[in-house]
Parts: sequence; structure tokens; C-alpha cells
Amino acid sequence: MHHASFAAAAVPRRYSPPASATTVPADASPLPPRHPAVDLESLAGWLAERGEPAFRMRQIRHRVFHSSIDNWDQATELPRTLRSDLQRHWPLFPNPVAAHRVARDRTEKLLLTLSDGEHIECVLMRERRRRTVCISTQVGCAMGCVFCASGLLGVKRNLTAAEVIEQVLRLDRLLPADERITNVVVMGIGEPLANLANLQRVLDVLTSSEGYGLSPRRITVSTVGLPDAIRRFGDLGKPFNLAVSLHAPNDELRNRLVPVNRNIGIAAVLAAADDYFRRTGRRVTYEYVLIGGLNDAPSHARQLAALLRPRCAHVNLIPMNPVAVLPYHEPAPPRTRRFQEILLQHDIAATVRKRKGADIDAACGQLRLQVRTAPPFSDTADTPTTPSATP
Repeated sequence: MHHASFAAAAVPRRYSPPASATTVPADASPLPPRHPAVDLESLAGWLAERGEPAFRMRQIRHRVFHSSIDNWDQATELPRTLRSDLQRHWPLFPNPVAAHRVARDRTEKLLLTLSDGEHIECVLMRERRRRTVCISTQVGCAMGCVFCASGLLGVKRNLTAAEVIEQVLRLDRLLPADERITNVVVMGIGEPLANLANLQRVLDVLTSSEGYGLSPRRITVSTVGLPDAIRRFGDLGKPFNLAVSLHAPNDELRNRLVPVNRNIGIAAVLAAADDYFRRTGRRVTYEYVLIGGLNDAPSHARQLAALLRPRCAHVNLIPMNPVAVLPYHEPAPPRTRRFQEILLQHDIAATVRKRKGADIDAACGQLRLQVRTAPPFSDTADTPTTPSATP
């Protein structure tokens, strides 16, 4: 059946963020708390002031990044008074788990309550050889993508580096002792490059030999496409993977699906991504959420192929995951396959993303401010660690 082109299709409005919700005020984030994972120099100074020997820092780093302790009382190699003071001044997990859900495919999602009462979500995904975590960088999102739950209430504030790294450590503790996180995707709630300063601190820790020790090639940062921020990200000089959320092959369509594009344009996004490839040598991935009847026609696939053919690019096709409060749906599987086939016929590398955790709203586009937009976690997939704080 022929589907009308997007130009002739009506796109229902589901959210128009107020002006105050589309930017993060400079003072919107509370003073960043110290955390032993990202404030290593301050921690070393604190230990020195106490007269602790230098090897204490090595013991503490090992406990933070390479063991499964939940609190300092479990670090029995440390003196009892030091453990007590660490627990009071340098807590590992200051933001409690409000809810913990486990999907049928063993994907796990945590809802964390932050110190100011806001909430964020993060996800652990299991595959045969990989243990991937998906982390958030903001409370809400200002980008306004019409098919994504994360921006339903706009953006509240940036997360601190401590709040971001805690997500990684929380998810790490869900793994058995003989497993470790192999990959990190910064694709949770928020626009990562709008919080680049704090994200950079986290990435430094994750890739440091004194931190978690991941290769930059195992870390992917997703962005809706902020050209100046993409170039600053490239200036970091490390070969992180960049994923650009494109979702449309022309500006008319993208302006409607990704409203922030009105002030940017696809050409500027692609130029910045080209710069990133030249600087890092890392092939850029272009994410494309397929929405039934809107951006999934063969003509869209051919336009996308023409756009990307000159580039070293990979397209990650994502059939839209259901969001109950939004009026969109995924294409039928044959339509998705046809879209992929057209890209492959034009020599564009294209894969269809495997759906993970959709039954607990943990898949792409489903993470959101649960406490404000959804009922409590209460289905048979739930495995609460504490009683849910969601009203």
C-alpha cells in the first residue's frame, strides 16, 4: 500500500515546551556534590589532610571501580574510622533507587531519586558478549523530538558529573562479580552535548586507567546534532563513537520531527559530523527512528542514501518503540526491511536496532521522567529494590 509523503501527512502535536523549558538556566543545577569516582584529586587531598598513607587512594579506587561494594562499611581493608568518614563525606550512592525493573530479555532499568527530588532513569542491557549501560545526562530534554518520551516535560536541569557516574556504578553493581560493563551508550534522557562539560569529566573517568578503564571505542555518545558542540566533542581528541539522531532525509521533514532543526539544518549537522570523522577517524552512525507513515517510505530511503553516499557512514534504523501518550507507531516489518534494502542497494551500511527492554519502557525513546508522566512500576516484570517512590 502506498503511504502518503510526509508533506501531505498531518503530524499531531503532543508537546510544545514553554520557552523556559527549552534551555537550561546557568544556575539551574545544584552545586555539584563531591563523588569519589569523579573528584579523585579532591579525595586525595582529603586523605592527605587526615594523614592517611598514599596507598589508601589505590585501595579506594579499586573499591569504587572494581568491586561490588554498595557502601564503605563493606571495604573492610580500610580502618573503621576512615570507613565511617568516607560514608559521611564521600558516599558512593547518595541518590537512592526508587524502582528497579527487569524485562523478559533481562534488560534492567533503574529509577533514581536525585537530591532535589527529581528523577532519572538508566538501563543495563545484556547480550551474549556485551554488557551495555545506557545513561542519562539531563533531567528531561529540550530537543522536543515528537516521537520521544524523554522531552515530554521539557528540560529541568543538567545532571552533575557525580549524578552521571553514579548511574554507571549503580548498573555495574547489578552484574555478578565475574562480569563487567563492556560498553557505555550516552543515549538516555537528555541531550548529552548540551551538558558537555560534565559529560567530559565522566568520560575521562570511564577511560582512565585509574578509573573504569574502558576504551573510548566502547563508548558512544548520541546527539540530536548540535554542530558547535560536535566540534568541541571532537576537540577532546579521543576516538569516541558519535551517533547523530537524524530521523529524516530533508529539512522540511526534520523540522517537524526534530523541532530544534529549524535553527540548525541538516547541512550544518552533516558538516560537523564530517569534521568529527576527519578528526577522530571514527565512522559516524546516523540514527533513524522509523515512524509508520511519516518517514518510512522508499522515497525517504532513497533521499537518505543520496545524502549519505559520499560519507563514511552507518545508519542505525530504529523502528519506533511504543510510547502510550504519543500518537505514533512503528512501521510493519516488511516496510522496515524494504527501507534497509534500499540503503544497502546504494552501498550505505544499515542495520536494524535490536529492541531491548520494551516491556519495561526501557527501549530507545521510552525513557522519561516516570514520576511525572506514568503510573508506578507495577507489572509482573518488576523487581523492586525498594518501595517505589513514584506517586
